[in-house]
Amino acid sequence: MAKETKKAQESVDENTQEFNTFIEGQSFKFKVTRTKYNSLLNALGPGNKVNAFHNFLVDTVEDGGEAELLKILAAKPGSEIGIGTPIFDAYTPDLKVTVKKR
Repeated sequence: MAKETKKAQESVDENTQEFNTFIEGQSFKFKVTRTKYNSLLNALGPGNKVNAFHNFLVDTVEDGGEAELLKILAAKPGSEIGIGTPIFDAYTPDLKVTVKKR
């Protein structure tokens, strides 16, 4: 059982990506893991997008950038979506899926 848990953790760790961004002239670094990404997807219910993206950004911002990020989020309505969407899109893998009707 411990071996399976270790393999699962290694898989999660391999899916970590870091993103450097510039927001309002300030540099921010976000570290997105598969767990944080999946948490965002699970939280994106109807009427819950701003809060879900807010939590995602605060959970993934690095290098002590949380205080400055929170100032921007508070001052700019909808910035959670504007900042979070490109990071979300950059993390999301490109998949080619074809479904054929029988």
